[in-house]
Amino acid sequence: MLKGIFITGTDTNVGKTVISAAMFHRYRSFTAMRYWKPVQTGIERDNDTLMVRRLGACTENEILDEGYRLPRPVSPHIAARLSNKIIEPERLVRLVSEYAPNVNWIVEGAGGLLVPLNEQALMPALIAQLNLPVLIVARSGIGTINHTLLTLEALTARMLRVAGVVMVGNLHHENREAIEQFGQVPVIAQMPLMTELSTLTLAHWAQSEFDKQGVLREIFE
Repeated sequence: MLKGIFITGTDTNVGKTVISAAMFHRYRSFTAMRYWKPVQTGIERDNDTLMVRRLGACTENEILDEGYRLPRPVSPHIAARLSNKIIEPERLVRLVSEYAPNVNWIVEGAGGLLVPLNEQALMPALIAQLNLPVLIVARSGIGTINHTLLTLEALTARMLRVAGVVMVGNLHHENREAIEQFGQVPVIAQMPLMTELSTLTLAHWAQSEFDKQGVLREIFE
């Protein structure tokens, strides 16, 4: 059975890839880890795998660069259709199952939680088959309470495990408290927008501020 965590977001471009990279700086000292982006759209302009490799200072053994790589920055089901392909969650599960089971996987979703993979299945169908707990990445500002609670409700309705929430942006303690109170979920960390995002600045933040209470560490043991 796969070990690790699935990273989703309340929307696209909320910081899932940066948080994925930060997790290597925080946890690789005590566990073997590997990053995987099963579905990447807009590959001609964005490559989240390369970004994690750079920001996380990852080795070849810490990256799995296989899966659906599709042009056009649109929803996965549209990008696949325009490329005359069909995204099959079962195929992705078989693919990752062929690799070492003794590592903790950081699996990054595409866009927000309820993006369609094909004409029948949404992203939670893949999460359920991977059977991984979910870390939600959310913006910190206005609107985030609604978006985060809706994402939590969607996960709970599908009986998917929630590991916690990471907020990205200017610190907003009231929003954090509301998410923890009404969502009954821990906010693992609040990551500020960095004026200079580099391997060093991300490593410094992750090692000093990410999951200070060790909530996620139990998942990786």
